Parts: sequence; structure tokens; C-alpha cells
Amino acid sequence: GAAEGTWAAPRRGGSQCVIAARGGSPAMRARVLRAWSEGVRAAGPPWRVLFFGTDRFAVTALRALRAAGEPSEDSLVSRLEVVTLPSRLPGDLPVRSCARELQLPVHEWPHTGPAGQFDVGVVASFGRLLSEDLILQFPYGVLNVHPSCLPRWRGPAPIVHTVLHGDKVTGVTIMEIRPKRFDVGPIIKQEEVAVPPRCTAQELEGMLAKMGANMVKSCQLCHFLTEQPKEGVTFAPKISIAKSCIKWEEQTAAQIIQLHRAVGSMFPLQTLWKGTTIKLLDFVEVDNIPVFYGWVGIKTVVLKKKLTAVDFYNGYMHSWFQQNRRIVHEECRFQTLKLSMAKKTLKERGILAQDIKQ
Repeated sequence: GAAEGTWAAPRRGGSQCVIAARGGSPAMRARVLRAWSEGVRAAGPPWRVLFFGTDRFAVTALRALRAAGEPSEDSLVSRLEVVTLPSRLPGDLPVRSCARELQLPVHEWPHTGPAGQFDVGVVASFGRLLSEDLILQFPYGVLNVHPSCLPRWRGPAPIVHTVLHGDKVTGVTIMEIRPKRFDVGPIIKQEEVAVPPRCTAQELEGMLAKMGANMVKSCQLCHFLTEQPKEGVTFAPKISIAKSCIKWEEQTAAQIIQLHRAVGSMFPLQTLWKGTTIKLLDFVEVDNIPVFYGWVGIKTVVLKKKLTAVDFYNGYMHSWFQQNRRIVHEECRFQTLKLSMAKKTLKERGILAQDIKQ
């Protein structure tokens, strides 16, 4: 008795395979039937898992799966291997480093290891579409750990957009991967959580990563699926460095603070001062000044090197004010930086990272 448009995998100890009357592609139906007719090696845990991921969010899920493979009567994972992307930046991807630490076999995309030797795939922050041929290699499909309550914030940057738009509630969705489009597959499990006040995207990422890891461990592969609602769909496109430019003429102080919380861990906010690009770090809210005046508090400035706000004022602004007391201070104000929307080079990304670390 599966609901319309849903699927369930074969169950251990019985010959029943629950299939919906309608829903799913012929290839997906064939996958379930094949798993049943061929007597898949395991109709229940422990599972053979192939993990796809890249970043810190994915690392939390990977560690949870590794812990679920520790020998015990309740072991969920009998085999765990990892697929990650080639690293284009200096240093290694977090998932690759974690896999090596845990002594797990690693495959570099598009290589995915031996075909037909895994029961299920698990994806977390992978950023690549999986082909239907690849998905069909897994008798129990491929699960995706997505840090939003789908269909809200489909796309590669759901956490950033959650913070940027001031969402009060977010969550994690475990869904089944479908080919050709991101984040459109049916939902296996979904849990909501309140977004803490003044939370940054980095803080929210850590919170949702732990939540998603626990959900993966408790997820049943013999499951019913719920199609995503057609209403409430929003998209979370990738954030470019151009987003880090403060638009003083358009954004309120509250919006600037929100922007810092959303993207500050990736890109420091940038502005123009006396014709020079500077980066602003460590924003604080100025509680005693009404927001409509447009004031924001900044503790740190990057101009050639990292400076405290006091050092920046004493070294650059104080002397200017002493010499120009009778001049309108437009020249000394921060101004909007017009940064090209074109993608910045990896070298520039590296310079940004160096500035933050200094």
C-alpha cells in the first residue's frame, strides 16, 4: 500500500516489493524491480555506501557514516568509499582530507569506483549532477542531504540565502536524487529548526551539518517518498565575490549587517575609500544610533594590511580631518565599489583568503 507517486525498496525477510501505481521514470521502476528480482545482497543494514561531497558541511555527514560503520550489532555501514572533486585551489578539499584521515578509499570525479558494488549513494554539497546511468547503479538510489526545507532554497547556496533573507525557520531535507536537475527529487525526511538570532551562515552551517548527519544515520532506506510541493519554490544561486560590495545608496544598515553575516565567512565586505578598495571585517551593530541614519560599526579594516578601527582612524582619517576641517567630508566617506560581475580568478580568491588570515 504505497501512496501514489511513491516508492519503497525491497524488505528483508519478505518477497514483497512495494511499488506505486504511478510515479517515477521507467528506469527508476526497473531499478527497484532489479533489486528485488536479483536478490540484492542486503535488503537491510549494514549498507555499502558511496559518499559524494566536498566541503565542511559534507565532512560532518561523512564522519557520521564512518562512525555508523564501527563494528557492532547495530552497525549501519559495512563499506564506505568517497567521491570528491579535483581541488583547484591551494590546499585540499575538506572531504578529501577527512577521508584520508579516516583511511577511506577516495575517487576523484568523474571516476566513481567499481560499478555495482554499492547499495546506496549519499550526496552532501557535491555540486555536480549525477547521470541517470550512475544513479541506476545503486539499488536503493542516491540520497541527498540538503540544508533547507525544500522546495525553499533549491541550489548550491541555501544556507547563505537563508541568512541573507532573514528566514526565521530553516531545516534539513533528505531527498532522493533525480537526474538532470538539482534538488527536485522526492522527499524522504525533513526536519525544521529555528534560525538563531544574529546567526552567521558559518554558524548555521555547523548546526545544520550536525542535524543532517543525525538524519542520515536514522534514515530508513525502505521508505515512502513524498513529492515536493509545487508552491513555495525559491532558488539559492551561487554567491559571487560581487555580492561582497556594499551598496551604500541602496542598503540599510540592517541589510549590510545581514550581508556580512551571510557572506562574510567567504568574502569580506568591500568598499571604496578615497579611490582605494578596502575590506571591512568584524561588523557590530550600533545599538544607540537609529538604523535610518545608516551607521554600521566596524572593528577591523584591511588596507594594505589588517588594521583595527582605532589604528585606521589614527593612521589615515584623523590627519585628513585635521587638514580639511572646513571641507565637506564627502571625500572621506566610504563609497560603493563597482566590481565586475565577471568571475574573479582563483588567484584573486587566494589573495582574499590571505588578507583575512593576516
